[in-house]
Amino acid sequence: MIKHCKQSFFVTSLIICLLFFHTIVFANTDSSMGKNRDIFKLLEVSGLLEKMDYIKDGATNSYSRAISITYPKIPDQFWNDFNKLVGKEEMQVLLDRIVSVYDKHMSHDVIKQLIKMFSTPFWNEWKQKMPAISSEAGLLGSQWTQELLQSESLKNKIDNLVSKYDLEKLNSATETSLPKDLSKK
Repeated sequence: MIKHCKQSFFVTSLIICLLFFHTIVFANTDSSMGKNRDIFKLLEVSGLLEKMDYIKDGATNSYSRAISITYPKIPDQFWNDFNKLVGKEEMQVLLDRIVSVYDKHMSHDVIKQLIKMFSTPFWNEWKQKMPAISSEAGLLGSQWTQELLQSESLKNKIDNLVSKYDLEKLNSATETSLPKDLSKK
């Protein structure tokens, strides 16, 4: 009788432990799935999901340039087909990786707060205007860089710096004389 009670107690304890473990595992899975859904929503409302196409285009641009150089005459249908080579499956791989980065670095509460913030009218207006602002700012940055690189003022400053550290002499001396270790060989 005692042996039967011990076995019954053991089996009951085992079932309770398994149920407890099962509850914990599925609670974490449900929580994790909810967080992943919210991360996806965050990517959507923040506008980052739309930017995924730019990432895809960036990945295929080098191929398209090489093809254009190699084959100057290419029908439009080729490019239509080419642009479909990287499809939903490949983009899902990238999206899953991005979601895991957000999951690793942000709590679910922070993600929920960001979703609220990015769902405001202010953010929607900013999101719509930001591409034009970025484009204009990028062009201005490129123009400024060209102007700076062509300016006599920068050239003079660089020449003065080269003179200050006597780079001409320093580099001509190393070209003409070998280090002591090498001259013995």
